[in-house]
Amino acid sequence: MAYFEKRAGGWRAQIRRKGWKQISKTFRTKAAAEKWARTVEQEMDVRTWVDEDSKAPKTLEELLTRYLTQVAVQKKGYEEEQYRLKTAIEDPMAQVPLEKLSPSMLASWRDKRLRTVSSSTARKDMAILNYAIGYAIREWGIAIRTNPLDNVARPPAAKPRDRRLDEEELDRLIKAFETCRNHWIKPIVIFAIETAMRRGEILALTWENVNLEARTAFLPQTKNGDARRVPLSEKALSVLRSLPAKGDRVFETTAYAIRMAFGRALKRADIQNFRFHDLRHEATSRFFEQGLNVIEVSSITGHKDLKMLNAYTHLKAEDLALKLK
Repeated sequence: MAYFEKRAGGWRAQIRRKGWKQISKTFRTKAAAEKWARTVEQEMDVRTWVDEDSKAPKTLEELLTRYLTQVAVQKKGYEEEQYRLKTAIEDPMAQVPLEKLSPSMLASWRDKRLRTVSSSTARKDMAILNYAIGYAIREWGIAIRTNPLDNVARPPAAKPRDRRLDEEELDRLIKAFETCRNHWIKPIVIFAIETAMRRGEILALTWENVNLEARTAFLPQTKNGDARRVPLSEKALSVLRSLPAKGDRVFETTAYAIRMAFGRALKRADIQNFRFHDLRHEATSRFFEQGLNVIEVSSITGHKDLKMLNAYTHLKAEDLALKLK
């Protein structure tokens, strides 16, 4: 018998039938969930249904598609992994049987990526692809014993970015947001500069975890796995108070929407070589310029490694010169 349950973002269908293991799957609509359940039950009736989980993927496309729907979808970085693995899924090598997938094929894919993206982006793409293949080897018994990416050289690591916005650029950027169709982008950017929170942390922030009286935002899940409590400046509080508290999430938009809106605003403001993540560098550097010490800043940003914190800190020589004066 099939059961249907409304869940955040879709409907979960669950089938329980004697003689078969219990199975479930989540869909965006109830109609899609009901259609899947009917199909599975009909195949069970005539004993032709085969559990997809019991079939090892045969091509890279099958492997990555299954990884995205079963593994990555449960991770905080699902949207980014989906975005990065899409290029590999769309490449002709994804149709090659896994046992014939070679380091040279993956090296060619790497080189194609390097013609359109930075070495840092290509390294991240390869890291996610490497993990997906390794997971399939360990968990699904695919038809290869070793990961072909183990024998493919990674692009050289990029130098740490030190790009900061000067006040004139920041003014131009804020003005560019005034004509943006996505009304979330301006408060998100201001909030990022005031808190040094990552884009994913900002998007995951809920009103339940905001304490305006205590002037804090609680992050139960972060990139390094530890929860942290972020102090809120007057400007950050002003941003929060200006927002409509209608849903659970503070900022009701997506990473993709932010990426597109931010990129268009940069073009209108004529600002070159700047990324959303650079706002975290900007915020961290500003904390030090305000006089906070290393321990205080690391408690705000969540950095465990002081070497990494140093990479995120770019003090302006002009300000240091004034202190020396």
